[in-house]
Amino acid sequence: MMNRATPVYLTAEIREIERMAATLPDSANLMEEAGFAAAQIAAERLLRHDKYQVLILAGPGNNGGDAFVVARYLKQWWFNVTLVFTGDRSKLSNDAKQALDAWLMIDNNVFSEIPANEKWHGIIDGLFGIGLDQQNNRNLEGNYLNLVNAINQMNLPVLSLDVPSGLGSDNGCVYGAVIHATITVTFIGLKPGLLTNFGPEYCGEILVRDLGLDVFAMMTPHIWVINQQAVQKLLPPPRPANSHKGTFGSIGIMGGSTGMIGATLLAGRAALKLGAGRVYLGLIARNSPVVDSTQPELMLRSPHELFKLDNLTCLVIGPGLGMESDGYSWINCALSSELPLVIDADALNHIAIHTHLAEKLQQRHTPAILTPHPAEAARLLNCNTATIQNDRMAAALKLSERFNCHVVLKGAGSICVSPDGDHHINVSGNSGLSSAGTGDVLSGIIGALLTQNLEIRKALLLAVFLHGAAADSLLKQNNGPLGMTASEITDSARLLLNSWIYNSNNSGDKN
Repeated sequence: MMNRATPVYLTAEIREIERMAATLPDSANLMEEAGFAAAQIAAERLLRHDKYQVLILAGPGNNGGDAFVVARYLKQWWFNVTLVFTGDRSKLSNDAKQALDAWLMIDNNVFSEIPANEKWHGIIDGLFGIGLDQQNNRNLEGNYLNLVNAINQMNLPVLSLDVPSGLGSDNGCVYGAVIHATITVTFIGLKPGLLTNFGPEYCGEILVRDLGLDVFAMMTPHIWVINQQAVQKLLPPPRPANSHKGTFGSIGIMGGSTGMIGATLLAGRAALKLGAGRVYLGLIARNSPVVDSTQPELMLRSPHELFKLDNLTCLVIGPGLGMESDGYSWINCALSSELPLVIDADALNHIAIHTHLAEKLQQRHTPAILTPHPAEAARLLNCNTATIQNDRMAAALKLSERFNCHVVLKGAGSICVSPDGDHHINVSGNSGLSSAGTGDVLSGIIGALLTQNLEIRKALLLAVFLHGAAADSLLKQNNGPLGMTASEITDSARLLLNSWIYNSNNSGDKN
């Protein structure tokens, strides 16, 4: 697995892999393998002392069966186990019944609810896992809702099996309530819901156990993780000594209507500091500045002047564009060009409103990247934000198909989709990015990488991960996310990208 990109699997794909595994010669009992792996993690990472008291919750499905196996192993390893089973034995699968029977052979105590006036040192959550996706993502209610709330109120370390109970494994949605896990051990492969939407908030540390299966051979993935390992394969080469500003392209950034010039400046500064050879800003506002005193290297132009330039290699449109009629006109000009486009902010809103612009975008032959947040995505797809967030994977794919574009649907676990249908989920970033201007910076970074001749898919994936990683670096420096600014993201991203390109190159020379 170390030399492969990290795949992500939908619930239906996991179930198919399980079915295929059961038909293999000398197939292992996956429930036994999963329970043993989780018990090891609990003993080594969650409890760390064989006299500790552990509360184990077993639900009505196969996740509960995994929990029975965990309980048996921890009991054999001399932990004090309290097992709560919330289901009906007669409705368990054969594997889960066998796991329960194996537990009963060493301990007859099975509770139907959490005992009162007892104390534990850790909790194993085996209530649902991916089971909620089989129940049409119904909200938890009644006893199950009470159990989840009770566990969260105990303020104890929790190991969740496969997926924290109450979390949608395909979409990261919250179904009534979700157990806050300290560690989530997920089986066979990663699931999208662990990585996007509310998943990062509830999963804690995520550990994958493949249960001895060659998952790649059994199921070709179409969803991948954007992580540090993947990014190493996307980096541009070190710059040659015999180079000049023309070697690294010229980017145009179109926006800057009255009161929103700052957004365009942020995008321009990001493009400059992330390596574009020349950066031109086309500012709409009539009283636009003629120079950026903070970054005088930026070349400020009127929109007319910008579109007359014949040396541009990429165009970003949207940061600070505004919703006035002249914004529509400039988007129309951009879509008529043969330049690679990054389309952001109000440019997306114009396309959502004006059918002509949407059709023109669909018919372009030169590639484009759309960078919507959920509200912008909802306008583009003529739905509400909740619909987007309820299935972020599907929404990103629909945007890509409808507009024939590469897409990054921003948010926790940003989702990147290419026109060929491949999905990537980003795992960098934190809540410090929830501040004005960070999206403008991302657009500038994407444009900078594009104008340096990085292939469009690579530019998008690298930019999205780098943007989040820059925020993660600042999180450590600042001891938290509060007050993180877009300008800081740019400088942090520059430091990281230089270190990745040149340190990895130096390491390769030494080997």
